[in-house]
Amino acid sequence: MSDASGSGGAGRRALVFGASGQIGAAVCRRLLAAGWSVDAVSRTPPPRQAQAPVGLRWRGGGFPEFVADAACDAVFSCGPLDLFADWYAGCDLAHARVVVFGSTSADTKQTAADAGERALSATLLEAEAKVFDAARRRGAGATVLRPTLVYGVARDANLSRIAALAEKTGVFVLPRSATGLRQPVHVDDLATAACAAVDAAEAAGRVYALPGGETLPYREMVARMLDVLPRRPRLWLLPAPLFRMALTAAHATGRLRGLPAGAVARLGDDLAFDAEPATRDLGYAPRPFRPEAGQFIPVR
Repeated sequence: MSDASGSGGAGRRALVFGASGQIGAAVCRRLLAAGWSVDAVSRTPPPRQAQAPVGLRWRGGGFPEFVADAACDAVFSCGPLDLFADWYAGCDLAHARVVVFGSTSADTKQTAADAGERALSATLLEAEAKVFDAARRRGAGATVLRPTLVYGVARDANLSRIAALAEKTGVFVLPRSATGLRQPVHVDDLATAACAAVDAAEAAGRVYALPGGETLPYREMVARMLDVLPRRPRLWLLPAPLFRMALTAAHATGRLRGLPAGAVARLGDDLAFDAEPATRDLGYAPRPFRPEAGQFIPVR
């Protein structure tokens, strides 16, 4: 396995979908640092920069209309997996190595009580299978990476959402039973794993969970994050009946709009995954959870 942070990318070209997203942007940075040429694809405009990095070409567009106009050595999907899978199954790319990001939700939500969550799991699993099948048909290698709770650049929909609410109100409320294990993973560690997968022959045709480097109870994870925020919001741990009342009030005022009931129900569940296969095949070595304010709220 070559180190993607070194010189192994010199002379190679990568096609990165979802390049303006938090994971896609990190993958692009890692590839460019290793000497790759990168075609960065996104429906949204690229971030404003005084000068584009050497080797980076932004291409607007998305699925299903996007057309690859040049040969590439690797394709990275850092956006919606189902849309990429449909596109990849019908495109004319030949032997490019494929690395795609899915989610551990493919595993954890298969038997969820909520029908929408079960449907999400089914969609992810179907998309993974479609990518593997298309890769086999064209003699290419494909790898699926499943992150856990992503954080790092204040753009995630989980911890950064909690941070924003806590900063606004000065408090965050959890039930005392919020002791389910979690493994928050930094976005840069995901990018490192994705780049390493390109040159790891043993990773072709495989799925890897990518947890963070530390396993800790949900409420401790939140407490650590709140402790580094500018307002130092307080964490209130309530008995289940009082928490349900607080949750009802929060929904009534629109503070938790869009939060699925399943997410609350899983606060006491252990959602921990084995990093050993990724460590063995990809050299995966994620950092422990050492939060900083800028990882969860935009730095002005």
